[in-house]
Amino acid sequence: MATASETAILDATPATLPPGLTPAEVEQQRQRFGPNKLTDNAGNRTWQILRGVVTEPMFVLLVVTAGVYMVIGSYQEGFTMLGAIVLVAGISLYQEARSDKALRALQQLSQPLAHVRRAGEQLDVPAEDVVVGDVLLVSEGEQVVADGLLLEAHDAQADESFLTGESLPVDKVADGAQAVYLGSTLTSGAVWARVTAVGSQTRLGKIGGLMQAVKPEQTPLQRQIAVFVRRMALVGIVAFVLVFGYNWWESGSLVHGLLHGLALAMAVLPEEIPVALSTFMALGAWRLMKQGILTKQPQTVEALGSATVIGVDKTGTLTQNRMTLTRAYCPDDTVPWEIRPELVLAPAQARLLATAMWASEPQPFDPMERALHEAYAQFSSVDERPRFQLVHEYPLGGHPPMMTHVFAAADGRRIIACKGAPEGIMALSHLSAAEQQAAQQALESLTSVGLRVLGVAWSEWTSTEYPERQQDFNWQFAGLVGFSDPPKANIPQVLEQFYQAGIEVKIITGDNAVTAAAIARQIGFRHPAPVLTGAEIMALDEAALNQRVQEVGLYARMFPEAKLRVINALKANGEVTAMTGDGVNDGPALKAAHIGIAMGHRGTELARQAASLVLLDDDLSRMVTAIGFGRRIYDNLKKAVQYIISIHIPLILTVLVPSLLAWKYPALFGPVHVIFLELLMGPTCSIVFENEPMEAGTMHEKPRPASDTFLSFRELGLSLVQGSVAAAGVLGVYFYSLQVAHSEILTRTLVFTTLVLANVVLTLVSRSRHLTVLTTLRYPNPLVPLALGITLALLALCLTFAPMQHLFQLQPLSLIQLAICAAVALVSVGWFEVYKAVRYRRAAAIERTASK
Repeated sequence: MATASETAILDATPATLPPGLTPAEVEQQRQRFGPNKLTDNAGNRTWQILRGVVTEPMFVLLVVTAGVYMVIGSYQEGFTMLGAIVLVAGISLYQEARSDKALRALQQLSQPLAHVRRAGEQLDVPAEDVVVGDVLLVSEGEQVVADGLLLEAHDAQADESFLTGESLPVDKVADGAQAVYLGSTLTSGAVWARVTAVGSQTRLGKIGGLMQAVKPEQTPLQRQIAVFVRRMALVGIVAFVLVFGYNWWESGSLVHGLLHGLALAMAVLPEEIPVALSTFMALGAWRLMKQGILTKQPQTVEALGSATVIGVDKTGTLTQNRMTLTRAYCPDDTVPWEIRPELVLAPAQARLLATAMWASEPQPFDPMERALHEAYAQFSSVDERPRFQLVHEYPLGGHPPMMTHVFAAADGRRIIACKGAPEGIMALSHLSAAEQQAAQQALESLTSVGLRVLGVAWSEWTSTEYPERQQDFNWQFAGLVGFSDPPKANIPQVLEQFYQAGIEVKIITGDNAVTAAAIARQIGFRHPAPVLTGAEIMALDEAALNQRVQEVGLYARMFPEAKLRVINALKANGEVTAMTGDGVNDGPALKAAHIGIAMGHRGTELARQAASLVLLDDDLSRMVTAIGFGRRIYDNLKKAVQYIISIHIPLILTVLVPSLLAWKYPALFGPVHVIFLELLMGPTCSIVFENEPMEAGTMHEKPRPASDTFLSFRELGLSLVQGSVAAAGVLGVYFYSLQVAHSEILTRTLVFTTLVLANVVLTLVSRSRHLTVLTTLRYPNPLVPLALGITLALLALCLTFAPMQHLFQLQPLSLIQLAICAAVALVSVGWFEVYKAVRYRRAAAIERTASK
């Protein structure tokens, strides 16, 4: 969807432009030159997924184990392991494909739209659909989607630093030779261009496709998990060598030692953790997209849950961005006057509105400029716009900011008009002390009711050489114009939700302090005073600014450098910062923030490229949703990892302890038993827990510190205790069976059944670290009963189906024996429910309150 600026420029298409290609010509050009995209790596991506699967440590262990079974003639076990290989590979491919599909959907949605003229009509098409010969419009803040020769250019500058290394924007003029290039960004103005090259034929494509996605840097959590898995893999290697050596020495059989060592290596390796991480992040980004929040990189999901400060601009984020010219003031007025349709304007008042209109773009796209053009058309007796052409202009700049336009008519008449920050315009207009005081009082009157105010001035100039700076004209004060932009209806509730979540809100706006404070009071902002301006920020040293940003919530008259300094100061204080923005001048702050948030409808392409999140409908309440998703995803990933640690411990100890203690049946579990349990655990941790809903009270907790990790001993200590107690229960069944002289097959069956049932109970217990099973059973997650049902069904088959009995060397159990296994599993894992009930009564109270 085109932004307001694009729509306005499209509506004012220069008459000199060609009509553009017909649909038939578009298809012909696409067949001739191909789609507008660089090298398609879809095939490479498929091979990357396959290569990643076959090089997984678990896959390698399964292949080696299957080979050993085949060599010794145990074909049933060998074919079972081959089946396990196919199943493990299938699950991995499914998870990778699911994640990849989600990422591709995100990439497709994040692809910029191109604005083209075809067959005399203006269209928005995906950048990939642009063809050679298209007539292309690029506006300020947008990315150029193909190489093109300039046809029209209006005050245009482009950032081409990725091609030239030149950091300053390049002026663009339609002189018949200049062009724009794929990947560059228009930092000001607008251009029309005829596309001359697309895809790999562009200048960018010919120098190696620099636009191909660069592999993003790993987040702290990804690095921590990688280190953790490597350490566990090292432990697995050492354990394999020791167990292999011991069993080979004790039994005299190389094959026996090898199989037992491989079983232990499989049990130790926590290969589910990195799979769970990638799945959670990719699917989390996909779920956010379904909520109208585009995540540029899935890793952003990790940061959302720890955001502590959000900086928001006012116009269009807190307010509706529906500017209406409501009041104005001229130097001869005693008080500002209200603009009504039936009003008859005095000459000074008419001149004020006309001057404000001339100071705007001829084809207005800014809401305030459109309102000024509408007011001029409504109150002017003669429309002078067709008689005058824009001959010179000074873009918005300076502190305070202002902009100037110079128009000329064929008869030699000239109009010079400027508008900008009222205090700057008044300072340049050489007002007397009395006039300055009256204007200041009028300004305070307008801003005190929340109006956005612009100062307006005019000048005369006879020379054909214009001054280098717009401030050097001899300005005459025309007056002030005030615009109303009411707050969005849901903003007070959104702010309250941020506050309840422990997130501090900073309003960062280009408006003056009085207007900003008035709007802040209207929306229930908690800290409307004191106010810090951009100029004051730039005057502070780093230490003083770091202190001030802790105390100040409202920032006015902000410009890019000042916004960037505020964000950096917040980061220096240890805050995890989010920042909203929509314009070119927001780019540095969006890029610097931990979470840059661009507006999807009215935001420029540059802002969207700089941001890590895009709110597709410009609704700030989506950020509350995003933060909730971030917290939920992090919490669920934490549950999954804690579950993995807890269930691996009894599996490892059941394989290891009997060998170390020289029990009667030291090799009770072989690789087939371990891989069976691994196949149960993998989908549970990466699919079932990913689908868990957010726990009640999550959005009433303070943000977690960004430095926190659930891989620390403090966080995993409880999981280690859980796993150790569960292992004690399983080994207790083992030891009991030995004491009553059960056979090896019956002992294996009892221990195996207890371990599978412990996994079932642990899955239920792990759904919350705070709330009991009685509460979490009411949480909607259809994958929980599905996963547990499949687990119990497979266990039943192992105990009753003859081929599976033979494969796993198990036998049927009596009801009493099943009851014993179930009771041990329930007690050895279920004790944690008592612990939760005692320790987390407050969380249960929150749940009861939320459910009422």
